Amino acid sequence: MGYGAPDRVPYFEEGIREEVLEVWRTQGLPANADISKMFPADRQIEIALDLDPRPELQKWPSTVCDLAVFRKHLDADDPGRRPDNWAELVRTSARDESVVMLRVHRGFFLTMGVRAWKRFHELMSLLIEDPELVRQAMEIQGRFAARLVERTLSEIKVDAAVFSEPIGGNGGPLIAPRMYEDFVLKSYEPVLAALRRGGVEIIIFRTYANARLLIPSILKWGFNCLWACEVNLEAMDYADLRREFGRDLRLIGGIDLDALRRGPAAIRREIERTVPQLIADGGYVPLADGRIREDVPFENYRYYRRLLENVIQG
Repeated sequence: MGYGAPDRVPYFEEGIREEVLEVWRTQGLPANADISKMFPADRQIEIALDLDPRPELQKWPSTVCDLAVFRKHLDADDPGRRPDNWAELVRTSARDESVVMLRVHRGFFLTMGVRAWKRFHELMSLLIEDPELVRQAMEIQGRFAARLVERTLSEIKVDAAVFSEPIGGNGGPLIAPRMYEDFVLKSYEPVLAALRRGGVEIIIFRTYANARLLIPSILKWGFNCLWACEVNLEAMDYADLRREFGRDLRLIGGIDLDALRRGPAAIRREIERTVPQLIADGGYVPLADGRIREDVPFENYRYYRRLLENVIQG
């Protein structure tokens, strides 16, 4: 990610779920096979901080006056905000070559309590009817996350920070770039400042579908890496993104998961179209743009991994 001369191009696997392995065992995967040894990947530790209000809010703030209660549910000094195996994570990260990623924010909609249509509708209405409520709620969450990040970075060295942002669909983001900057990115500034103070250089915007319209905004606010999942390929093609944004935007992913469903010929076309040039450019980690699911046949996955290894090794 520093555009240097690394000893190898890293490969991260997001993990093969057990239900996928069960299907693959019916397709020829040996019953006792260790998938991590068959297809080695660089060790990645992704630390998820607990950013939810605790205890769970019975009612989300509906007026600015309700925000005092919201604030009380966000205690950054609560040791339970970090994973249960925190001490082991600190020891492990210090003694091996794992890439440590810290999840520092859940994005706009999850932060504002959107879990279903009813709350989504309420939130979109609040953006128009009571924008100050939304703005202050996001600011409270941002300051809370920043304090939690500072405490975390005092104990562990982190290679990259991850902001999760499920913000749109295939047609584009659900709020406009100007509104996104005003309500969301401004609230991220305390977190971004804490990361800078803590020496975290890679700031990842992990999003879904089609967030292309937001890329100029996130670059302006200090993000420097995109990890797009389950994308609208026409809008979020990584080769196009690199041509448009250059080295300002590092990239993780970009291999269309649908190609893995279609078979070897499609896999080869997709990898040859995308991966070699991005690797040559640098600032890129190749990866399928979503977790492997049961509808990806084992033979297709095996072909994908072997071909990708060959391409990475040159």
